Amino acid sequence: MSGLLVVTAVPAEAEAIRAGLTAPDRTTSRVTPPDVTVLPVGVGPAVAGAATARLLALAEAAGRPYRAVVSAGIAGGFAGRVAVGGTVLADRSVAADLGAESPAGFIPVEDLGMPPELLGGGRTVPADPGLLARLRAALPGATVGTVLTVSTVTGTAASTAALAERHPDAVAEAMEGYGVAVAAAQAGVPFAELRTVSNPIGPRDRSAWRMREAFTALTAAAAALH
Repeated sequence: MSGLLVVTAVPAEAEAIRAGLTAPDRTTSRVTPPDVTVLPVGVGPAVAGAATARLLALAEAAGRPYRAVVSAGIAGGFAGRVAVGGTVLADRSVAADLGAESPAGFIPVEDLGMPPELLGGGRTVPADPGLLARLRAALPGATVGTVLTVSTVTGTAASTAALAERHPDAVAEAMEGYGVAVAAAQAGVPFAELRTVSNPIGPRDRSAWRMREAFTALTAAAAALH
């Protein structure tokens, strides 16, 4: 069996995680633990899910299936629920915009009358309890809650308020977790999601983004993935 697969959206996230995993060897170069594979797979739930499913299938076909998958990277955080620069662990990953609009508001896909077999695991995939417990123990300062997956990043005060009301336990939003979670669930592999917060969710204000702090926090949190 292979070790842990950590997937990110972009190379910069993968590099930040590798920096937290690596240690100097005797030749002063740095080496990643052999039981952890860190790969950027792309932005958005569709490409992240497809790429993760392919990686899992190839590993299984080679007789070296991964023991677990972690979706990791930076995210937006709900103000008042998690601080910018903070670390988040998902107790579940939710496809927040999978459904339909209506005059009365958003209708989740499971309420649209579709047969359950067409919904797979539905909009929500829980984190593996054992994997989550190990990450919580290694990251006692992390905020634990729902992490939302969106295809369109929330960018207005009204949509932020509506999202926060629909998901009172949500602490952050990103764009890949649910896709990775579905791929892991289909493969029968434990899943977790780890995020660090670069900005508050809401109207786009680049001056409020703290990318450096988020990447630094991601490097620090990566030690929990050993």
